[in-house]
Amino acid sequence: MQFDLTDEQRLIVGTVRDFVEKELYPHEDEVERLDEVPADLQKQITEKALAAGLYAPNMPAEIGGGGLDAVGVALAERELGRASYALHSLVARPSNILLACEGRQRDDYLLPTVRGERIDCLAMTEPGSGSDVRSMTTRAVREGDDYVITGGKHFISHADVADYVILFAATGVQQTSHGKKALITGFLVDLDSPGVTVRRGPACVSNRGYHTCELFFENVRVPAWKRLGDEGQGFELMNTWLGSTRLSVAATCVGRGRRVLDLALDWAAQREQFGQPIGRFQGVGFPLADLATELDAAELLTLRAAWKCDQGTMSDSDVAMAKLFASEALGRITDQAVQVFGGLGLMAETRIERYWRDARLERIWDGTSEIQRHIISRALLRPRGA
Repeated sequence: MQFDLTDEQRLIVGTVRDFVEKELYPHEDEVERLDEVPADLQKQITEKALAAGLYAPNMPAEIGGGGLDAVGVALAERELGRASYALHSLVARPSNILLACEGRQRDDYLLPTVRGERIDCLAMTEPGSGSDVRSMTTRAVREGDDYVITGGKHFISHADVADYVILFAATGVQQTSHGKKALITGFLVDLDSPGVTVRRGPACVSNRGYHTCELFFENVRVPAWKRLGDEGQGFELMNTWLGSTRLSVAATCVGRGRRVLDLALDWAAQREQFGQPIGRFQGVGFPLADLATELDAAELLTLRAAWKCDQGTMSDSDVAMAKLFASEALGRITDQAVQVFGGLGLMAETRIERYWRDARLERIWDGTSEIQRHIISRALLRPRGA
């Protein structure tokens, strides 16, 4: 196997890292303090990302995107992951589920989003329907040339800055071996449509400045041409999207892990106790060695899954392993970094406590660690008839 990056891949890494360090790092403290990215700063970063050719890197070049393959996207995500989530999310990677757009949907939603003129968000999760998405209760009923949508969603990322939502709703019921499950359909819904309410969700300790929202739909009429894909095929569309986002989570965890481990190593080399750097004590040095090993393993799992995606051989289990291991490795890295810094690790001025708080979310969103283990174990046992 070839582990060296190509010249093009090295250029991607260098370009994105330079952008992150020059355009994102300087604003992290302000965003953390405000729990908000000021509107003028949002505009500034988006415009610079567009000018640098970093916007929509996951979208095909023929529609105006960056045209990166899965490995290229993972490398870019790794570098973006070093920065505050609220800031690096402004270097938008539109949901690849939009590639299912057809006809007028392309002109009204897909292409403007790739150009940075529109912002999408995605709504699946409900208060009573998290990992079990087919138990969702938000419904879309066909009435002539429209669908009428009623229900609510929560934990919807950046809906407060989006202007439309890729919404999944139940359009029927299917009898399965596990009982009745919803037949799900995707829709493109403008957030300024009559009957739509967007409300900021509860405050979260992770990723300050990047908000989740609650969406409410009260008899919202959506023209049938805004249905995304065939009726009842939304679950298949979701599965297409989940693989790519879980791979992105793994890559960003690796990037953040690199940044935090570097800070911990610098401190372990500079901080002296009993006449020597604390990193020379096995109680500090050995855990750091273990974490560096874990971080390399997380990166290899992530890039392997991305490479297999490009070859058309990636399985759900490949992505689940990458997301599971990288997110849990980041949790251990940030926790150990707090320990290395001691009391200062819990003080806001060192930023370590921020990375520690932010890391906790990675084991939950886009599929919890338990869901990833379920996917992996099911793949292991299914060939054996279990």
